[in-house]
Formats: sequence, C-alpha cells, structure tokens
Amino acid sequence: MEELVRTNDPVMISFLESILEEAGIKHFVADGNMSILEGSLGIIPRRILVHSDQILKARMLVREAGLGDELRPDTGQA
Repeated sequence: MEELVRTNDPVMISFLESILEEAGIKHFVADGNMSILEGSLGIIPRRILVHSDQILKARMLVREAGLGDELRPDTGQA
C-alpha cells in the first residue's frame, strides 16, 4: 500500500474516503485510533493508504476534487 494523503483534518479524511469508496478504490486510514494515545487532540496525522495498483487513479481523483496540494509526493513505485 502507498500513502495517498496525510492530514489531521477529519472532514478531509471523510471526504476523501467518500471519493475513494464511490470510485471503488479500496483504502485504509492508518493511525485512526491514535487519538486514544494523544487525548483526542488531533496532533498525530492520519494517513490514507491505497493499494499500489490503484494509486494513480486515486491521485487523479484527489486532484480532480481540488485537493492536489494534499497529496503525498509520488514515489514512482506505481
């Protein structure tokens, strides 16, 4: 899996999950339960991970949604 976006913004995470689900792209939000350790302060960013064979499509959808600046750098592994 490759990291698509890293953010502390729960609204953005929800929006991106919606976009990915609508497109049929399987994803995983890593570090989602870290709020237990940090006391719900939102300090530790959550990472949206996408399978390597779908990363290019996922990156395109994020750009089309106007959130291209939020994308993690392309590792070129896809």
